[in-house]
Amino acid sequence: MEFLQPTSWGEALAAKAERPDAVPIAGGTDVMVEINFDARRPAALLDLTRVADLAQWSAEGGMVRLGAGVSYTRVIDELGDRLPGLAMAARTVGSPQIRNRGTVGGNLGAASPAGDSHPPLLAAGAEIEVASVRGVRTIPAGDFYTGVKRHALADDELIAAILIPQAAGPQQFSKIGTRNAMVIAVASFCVSLNAADRTVGTGIGSAAPTPRRALDAELFLTGALAEEGLWESRADLPGAVVSEFGERVRAAASPVDDVRGTAAYRLHGLAVMARRTLTWAWNAYQAQGG
Repeated sequence: MEFLQPTSWGEALAAKAERPDAVPIAGGTDVMVEINFDARRPAALLDLTRVADLAQWSAEGGMVRLGAGVSYTRVIDELGDRLPGLAMAARTVGSPQIRNRGTVGGNLGAASPAGDSHPPLLAAGAEIEVASVRGVRTIPAGDFYTGVKRHALADDELIAAILIPQAAGPQQFSKIGTRNAMVIAVASFCVSLNAADRTVGTGIGSAAPTPRRALDAELFLTGALAEEGLWESRADLPGAVVSEFGERVRAAASPVDDVRGTAAYRLHGLAVMARRTLTWAWNAYQAQGG
């Protein structure tokens, strides 16, 4: 197995162009597990840990540009106020050691339906910045996932950064698993209330072949909040609205039975998580006053 170690972004792109079969590795929390269990034996590894640009983030014009190599720990410590949904999800990832090593870019590269960062990225309307020696392009998060552990990257492309709108209202993330810590999601859900443009974002994880939004639920809740004048009044959400939102989130999923849980349990769990996260987010919006 060849081990490639570029020290700059340009060198990394050149190496990927020359060796499109090289598997990128940063934290190694997914790739090394597969290699150790002999589930994967790539011809080459492309080590990106020496590319300093990937470990940087910046904020400008209401957007956060999150380098693909920024760890979960840094998301929690440095971006909890700007990207609360992603920070909440990051807190549920593995152990402290895994959070210190694992990266959002790596989670995207693995493209597992159960990846914890996917629902908040979908709910926030994130875009993925990818690059090759041919140039740079952005892919909406909703279009990035193309199948189970498959993504829209070309063979010569690498993930450079994730472009995420800063939260303009409360966000909430919830996850269920077979235990309380260090667990792969049986199902997960994120909701984002955008008070600036009065829209709603959602993200579903581990309940379909790919992470996905609950588009019908988003449209329903956006309309209900507007029709009832709830953005202005900050009154309590009607129970019927909360329940219907949960049912529409449930309807957006298409889970399967597997070793972690049944499809029926995932569907039930999603409806519960949708109701709870919406209630928590709305309570936070009410508490903000104004």
